[in-house]
Amino acid sequence: MSLQGKKGLVIGIANEQSIAYGCAKALKEAGAELAVTYLNEKARSHVEPLANALDARIFMPCNVVKQEELEQLFKAAEEVWGEIDFVIHSIAWSPIDELHGRVVDSTTEGFCKAMDISCHSFVRMAKLAEPLMKKGGSLITMSYYGAEKVVDHYNMMGPIKAALESSVRYLAAELGESNIRVNCISPGPMMTRAASGIDHFDKLVESAQSHSPLHRLGTTEEVGNMAAFLVSSMSTAVTGGVHYVDAGHHIMA
Repeated sequence: MSLQGKKGLVIGIANEQSIAYGCAKALKEAGAELAVTYLNEKARSHVEPLANALDARIFMPCNVVKQEELEQLFKAAEEVWGEIDFVIHSIAWSPIDELHGRVVDSTTEGFCKAMDISCHSFVRMAKLAEPLMKKGGSLITMSYYGAEKVVDHYNMMGPIKAALESSVRYLAAELGESNIRVNCISPGPMMTRAASGIDHFDKLVESAQSHSPLHRLGTTEEVGNMAAFLVSSMSTAVTGGVHYVDAGHHIMA
């Protein structure tokens, strides 16, 4: 599966364990050219060596709360490449105290900010990507089974990821005329920095390992392989879907 000539953005790398980094590695190994972002100056020292290893053509800050940084990123991609073929959106955030609390106790401020960063930022990226995907393209985001079913301790992120999955379907319908495909990957529990904020995360891992048909977790490399497939010409009729990379855990009661 070759991605030679494909160019695109990977947003959300924090360290080597990041799902976004697993995607970036798979895309790079298949021949794609990458733009890589980091959240802020504190994060830069962790991400820059990874961007160098990926031979990233663009390396820029991107805090999606700051719309100007998002716009500058897409402007840089246009200046360097003229057009892009894919965007990988692998970011999520919630106030930690509200993530550990009941949904019914969430604040308007906390819920709305989590929704903006974790969900609406993908919509904003799609808007910026559309004019640069002149021959079509692939937009990909990351969800979790807690969007579909109630998962203990996933709490506020459940309805937010459900909104993200619904957004994928609506974006796929709206952008299909431009040959832009929009998909969601749903990994199972993975030992990433983001996951460490979920209360009793070790129990989610144990449940996934014991109940999944393959009796193991998925890996960031396997998520990357799915992302590469969804970017490639092998998936040109695939859009609007949620694609599980969780060793089958989501099919089990």
